[in-house]
Amino acid sequence: MDTEAVIEAADVVDGRPPGADRKEQIIRMVALFVMPFLMVTMMFATYMSTMHSPHPRDMPVAVVGSGATAQAVVDGLNAADSTEATLVATRDDAVDLLHDQEATGALVLPTAGGANATILTASAAGASQNATVQQLLAPVALQNSWQTTTEDVAPLPAGDSAGIAVLFAAMGMMLAGYVPLSIMVMGVPHLLRLRRFLPVLAGWSAFTSSIIWLILGPIVGAVEGHYLTFLGVGMLATAAVGLAQLLLSKVVGPLAVLPGMLLWVVFGMPASNLALSVHNMPGFFQFLHGVLPLPAAGEALRSVLYFDGNGLGTHLIVLAVWIVAALALCLLKERSASGKMIPGVPPITDPDSKAPALAGGPPRSKRFRYVAAAGFPLAILVVVVGAMGFSMHKPQPHDIPVVVVAAAPGQAQQTAAGLNAQLDGILDVTVAGTVDEATEQIRSRDVVAAFVLPSAPDTPATLYSASAANASQQSAIRAIFQPITAAQGLPLTLTDVQPLSETDTGGSNSMYVGMSWIMAGFLFLAVLRGGAPHVRRLRQFLPLLGGWAIGMSVWLWFLFDVLIGAISGNALETIAYGTLTIFSVSLATGVLTRTVGLAGIIPMMVVLMMAGVPASGGGMSVYLVPEVFRPLQDVLPLPAAVDIARSLRYFDGVGVGHNLLVIAIWGAVGLVGNLVIDRWLKRRERRSDSGGPDAGTTPEAHLRLVPAEAH
Repeated sequence: MDTEAVIEAADVVDGRPPGADRKEQIIRMVALFVMPFLMVTMMFATYMSTMHSPHPRDMPVAVVGSGATAQAVVDGLNAADSTEATLVATRDDAVDLLHDQEATGALVLPTAGGANATILTASAAGASQNATVQQLLAPVALQNSWQTTTEDVAPLPAGDSAGIAVLFAAMGMMLAGYVPLSIMVMGVPHLLRLRRFLPVLAGWSAFTSSIIWLILGPIVGAVEGHYLTFLGVGMLATAAVGLAQLLLSKVVGPLAVLPGMLLWVVFGMPASNLALSVHNMPGFFQFLHGVLPLPAAGEALRSVLYFDGNGLGTHLIVLAVWIVAALALCLLKERSASGKMIPGVPPITDPDSKAPALAGGPPRSKRFRYVAAAGFPLAILVVVVGAMGFSMHKPQPHDIPVVVVAAAPGQAQQTAAGLNAQLDGILDVTVAGTVDEATEQIRSRDVVAAFVLPSAPDTPATLYSASAANASQQSAIRAIFQPITAAQGLPLTLTDVQPLSETDTGGSNSMYVGMSWIMAGFLFLAVLRGGAPHVRRLRQFLPLLGGWAIGMSVWLWFLFDVLIGAISGNALETIAYGTLTIFSVSLATGVLTRTVGLAGIIPMMVVLMMAGVPASGGGMSVYLVPEVFRPLQDVLPLPAAVDIARSLRYFDGVGVGHNLLVIAIWGAVGLVGNLVIDRWLKRRERRSDSGGPDAGTTPEAHLRLVPAEAH
């Protein structure tokens, strides 16, 4: 997301600069609401609709064997909409298909007279795809009474066990190509002529590609070597997006933020095959997988890192086509009658004259604007790639709270002590008196699981957990206890005390609901800061915040529940809690945007999103990310918002009170901070009116000078 671009787009309506005319002011104020509304809606309508209940569609698999049995297996798989099976003669043929990523998995049938089948997977092609293909092929073996083993023919390296390095590298390349254009359009438009832009783009793409490799390689440790790969793919990907965004900017000016965001981020992510398998996406996104830059960049990196370059050429051709097409169209545009003009941007006749570096800021020198045009997007790039790469590249279980239940208290204590000693640092095991007490702790999210010992000989132990609390932590805890009980010859029953719904199969709905609330609050104040400088007092923008918070909360509930069908029930509570969250986050954001200007966006991104996502447990469990995020779960607004959405849907509102308190505290601190800023500005105006050192400047100028003095 590029907040600077949203502000600039909201600052230009119908190609005219803002004026004093009342009608035009009304149009500008409407635009301030429309732009963030469209941004939030585009992103979360797409993400929620494609990812709330993903299911495989024609997933290509191979069957290794011959004869009637093999053909029957192929026919059975092809009869289902979820798979598209191909019969191959040998295991090597199947491995080749997996390495070429032409198959997502393979089932090697037993030899004549045998009963042991093998499922071949390639986790380097995607962790979610790896899990899905096993779920599709394992039942086939079970139906034929075959024993199965699983073999990973393309495993992920230890430093990137989650397989996210290519995802965040490709996303960083999109940001490097997309974000700078939004600032350059207003701050340094003289650089947007191709003869100046191309050398700048070449140097910038090489620099940012090196930064991405430095973060994910030597610093985070998710990538080992391959610098030239990152440099080459990164330069192509950044150039493709940069030139295409330049073309959009030459056509629609600052409003290019909307089609740009739609292409590079909103459509690019579900089409990328980097987070979820593209075979789980609707057919439209499977088509986009072959044409958009984000999938091409990510798949090119994956091809070199994990598959010896197989299929690399196809992805590079996609990037090259974008470069050539965008470059040719930019040349045609520059040779047209309006080629030297950018719609909605007043021409700067003298590049050395002062102009705002960031929307809503004071006039700056050319040198300062150059620094801002590079520094602002670079900061966003480092924050996104660094924070996400650090938090998610290598999930490791730690301090997972578990309770043990046994008929005899002494037996429970002994088992808990043994587990704590055996799995020191991985589990935090305590004792519960009864099964009801243990399951209640699971529902309140105080513990992840309950291990109930057998009450009599020849009866199984039971492991209670809740997939609705977090699917990844449930998988982790089951993976820990299953081998422990198997080693003791103890049967184990797995019980899900609160399963996920059919419209939330991955458990991501709560995360998207919470993120949409946080982004709606964060984005509106950032846009207001740059697009409506005349709204400079809390009493002026407080009603706007209230209306925005209520309207967006109602709209997001309607979008997620009625239109998409991803969530259901608890409408009034969802709207009320969403309103409070949006309003509180807006107030907190205003403290920084009113004091340090748009530079305050960076720390707010770090706190609200980059630290909030891994601390939220909305995607990956907080017990699998670095321990530094665990205490943040109790104090940041995004984890609170995510848990509110989760609790309303699955846990009868348990824990909502604490989360509302967290959000309310953020709002209260933001309110007090804005009141203090009001008093400070009022004192400055009085000094100006009395002929003090600030005399001769208007109150609006005072507000615009704040970021200059903060620097």
